[in-house]
Amino acid sequence: MAIRFAHLRFMLRNQLPTNLNVIFIENGSFMSDELKHYYLQAMGIDLWKLRQSNSCQKDLSSLAKEVASCIRCPLHKTRTQTVFYRGDEKAKLMIIGEAPGFYEDQQGLPFVGKAGGLLNQMLQSVEMAEKDVYIANVLKCRPPNNRDPHLDEIAQCSSFLVRQIELIKPYLILALGRFAGQFLLNKPLSLKQLRNTIHYYNDIPFIVSYHPAYLLRNPADKKKTYTDLLTVKKLLTEKMG
Repeated sequence: MAIRFAHLRFMLRNQLPTNLNVIFIENGSFMSDELKHYYLQAMGIDLWKLRQSNSCQKDLSSLAKEVASCIRCPLHKTRTQTVFYRGDEKAKLMIIGEAPGFYEDQQGLPFVGKAGGLLNQMLQSVEMAEKDVYIANVLKCRPPNNRDPHLDEIAQCSSFLVRQIELIKPYLILALGRFAGQFLLNKPLSLKQLRNTIHYYNDIPFIVSYHPAYLLRNPADKKKTYTDLLTVKKLLTEKMG
């Protein structure tokens, strides 16, 4: 028997049969698991199973195809391929970078060059790995010569990232680099102003830290980044209970 959570409040008022002790819940709503448990317990149901839905995967797959065929800005003329994501679609931590580089453009995955290797080391330093994160960029195409993203390119491409965030529903976001931080906060602040603060994007907390490419050129700031990662780990642990 499948019961949608849109009907739970109604059912609470109308009392389910007492012999119903197992319930299958259709996933995909914005209701947290904690709230689902609360309603179920109030209904006298002490066992529930979450029916996994592939709608999120289908939506992400459709979005990836839309990105792959995008010609909104001139970057499509110089790309080898678009770069959508790597990691786990069920991850609670989402990492957002700025734009693909040379190796990312070649392989179609974010953070796979030297900067990607450093990112992996950064995650390992706080006992995390690729399986624990979902990684994407603000831009899905490589800017020529790895230049900074232009504002018009961000404006044309950002709706893809917005949709990714909506589908992944992360507990926490780690923004790497000022462009990622500026996009999420919608303010043209410097990285110094963005760091050391817990910001919010549509009620999702996010931390801004140095981009790994910057750290390759400025290794002295790795210690600051490690501090940021410890904050991320602490917040994520608290969010996951």
